[in-house]
Amino acid sequence: MTAWSQITHTFPARSKGSHLVTSEIERAISKDLQQYKIGMCNLFLQHTSASLCLNENVCQEVRTDLTMALDHMAPESLSYEHTDEGADDMPGHVKSAVMGVSLDIPIRDGQLALGTWQGIYLCEHRKYQHRRTVVITMQGEKK
Repeated sequence: MTAWSQITHTFPARSKGSHLVTSEIERAISKDLQQYKIGMCNLFLQHTSASLCLNENVCQEVRTDLTMALDHMAPESLSYEHTDEGADDMPGHVKSAVMGVSLDIPIRDGQLALGTWQGIYLCEHRKYQHRRTVVITMQGEKK
C-alpha cells in the first residue's frame, strides 16, 4: 500500500550563493522519512528567483564556482525589460528557469538514496537575503 507524507520547510534567510542544505532537509523530514522502506521524495521550491540542484557535497569551491558560472550565464549587465525588483531579479528568474525548482530523490530503507558525493543545494540568485520555502512530498511503501 502506498503512503504519502508532506511537510513545508522554510529555510533561514540566505544571501546569493549555492548553499548545501542536505542535512537541513534530512532533519526536517527525518521523522517521516525513516518510516519508508522504498519510495520517492520530491522537493518543490515555491520561488522564481532561487533553485534547487544536486551537486558535489564536499568542496566549497564547487559552490563558489557554480555561482560564478551562473552569473556568467545570466549577468545583471544585460538590458532586461523586467527590472521592477532590482537588477538581480531577472537574472535570478533566468537561472531558476534553467536550473529548476524541484528534485526527485529515491528513498531507500528510510534514507534519501543520494550518491556518495551528492548534496542538495539551495541556489539563491538574489543579492539580498531571502527566506525560501520548500514543499517536501514523500510517497512509497512504509516499513
